[in-house]
Amino acid sequence: MPFPQPEPLTEVVTQERTHHHHHYYYTEHDFNMLQHMEGDSACDGETELLDESCYVSVSHRPKPATSNISENEFSCHCCYDILVNPTTLTCGHNFCRHCLALWWESSHKNECPECREKWEGFPKINILLRDATDKLFSEVVQRRRMEIQANPKISRSLLAFQKYGDNLGRARTTHNKGAGFFFSGVLTALTCVAVVVLVFHWGSGVVEQHDLLISKPVSHWTAQDVGYWLENLGPWTEPYRGAFQQENVNGRLLLMLGDEELLRKHYNIENSVHRRAVLAELDRVKTLGVKPPQNLWEYKAANAGKSLFLLYALKRSPRLTIFYLYLFDYSETFLPFLHTCCPPFTHTEELVESSFLKTQLEPSWQQWVEFLVKYCVLPYQLIAEFAWDWLAIHYWTSRFIIVNAMLLSILEGCFLWRLWTTARLRTLPQQMWNHSWKMLSQGFAFALMWPFVPQFVCNCLFYWALYFSPIINIDLVVQQLMHPETQAQ
Repeated sequence: MPFPQPEPLTEVVTQERTHHHHHYYYTEHDFNMLQHMEGDSACDGETELLDESCYVSVSHRPKPATSNISENEFSCHCCYDILVNPTTLTCGHNFCRHCLALWWESSHKNECPECREKWEGFPKINILLRDATDKLFSEVVQRRRMEIQANPKISRSLLAFQKYGDNLGRARTTHNKGAGFFFSGVLTALTCVAVVVLVFHWGSGVVEQHDLLISKPVSHWTAQDVGYWLENLGPWTEPYRGAFQQENVNGRLLLMLGDEELLRKHYNIENSVHRRAVLAELDRVKTLGVKPPQNLWEYKAANAGKSLFLLYALKRSPRLTIFYLYLFDYSETFLPFLHTCCPPFTHTEELVESSFLKTQLEPSWQQWVEFLVKYCVLPYQLIAEFAWDWLAIHYWTSRFIIVNAMLLSILEGCFLWRLWTTARLRTLPQQMWNHSWKMLSQGFAFALMWPFVPQFVCNCLFYWALYFSPIINIDLVVQQLMHPETQAQ
């Protein structure tokens, strides 16, 4: 029998060492050859030295890589299938990540589904185990991943689970907190300042506010009050203020004026359009008994509960709130709102002098079309346009409202985009119904509790929603744009 040469074995082992990064693997033929070589050398008394790097003990020879591997060792303890994105908990158990997300979403517990031991921190994917399953069971893993991606319920659970992990990480991390930390600090500072100022004014009991005409009966108006009332009607009343002051027209005389009296030489209002405007505003004063509010602060002073309700309702649900104004406050609030946001295409010169007359006309079909399009697509734009019209009266307040309307539009767009990307757009009617029911119940509760709420608390809520909401919404928009995949509902 010819003696086998060691060179081929050395060459094979050397190649295996190179290809497998110094992990040695041998076949059964190589081990038999080694045993045969050792037996022949002992019998003949001949000693041949092999390279020490090629010598391997027969008792320590490794077995084939996949000889004793079974699928049970790489199976999930929830679905009992091959692990996909295996996640290892602190107790040592491994689960598919989507199985763990479904368990967390249904149980709302941070504990192992098998042994019920709570995990620490946020579970991460075991990369080594994932790579091993991908190599050993590539076809099964690929098939299961396609099934997971096609299931919207699993995708939603994974998004919610990842959002929970991101929020947990932001809460525990003090480094690189980003815009949310900055704006939360600003918000805290502004809140403290606002509360201190409001407590001071509320506790001191000092009333620095002048006697507003919106709460003073017309019969008690002085000649100066009548002049102030004319001034608020517009700059076109300037030629007539001197005649009213010269005649010393107080509230009682004002209520007695009519078209013929205004045409006399004492008042000399020969322009018929101006007379109509004065008489129209005078009719409003007679009906209300006080001066109608003409800016935000006067409206808040005259309608404290209604202004607070509209402020929060327009922010939470602008479409339902505008529809409510159409049904229950058509002439006083809805018509001025519509004419301001959607002015007529053709302006007649006769309507320039009186804003009240202009806002009491029935809108044209062009105005209705423009209004309905904005109402359905961009309701917050209507609020921004209304605030823009008050820019000359409320310089900073109008800007806060406009910025807040833009931020709320972005948040609404992000919400619709999430519904589209997560294939949950068909749930929109159900969510709209739930939202409508929630707003109606909250409005009813507000109407019942309003008489028992202190005025100080109402003022705090009003100024919070007016000036602090934009800061909160800036933080929300930054989170939406930086982490759009983790914002699950």
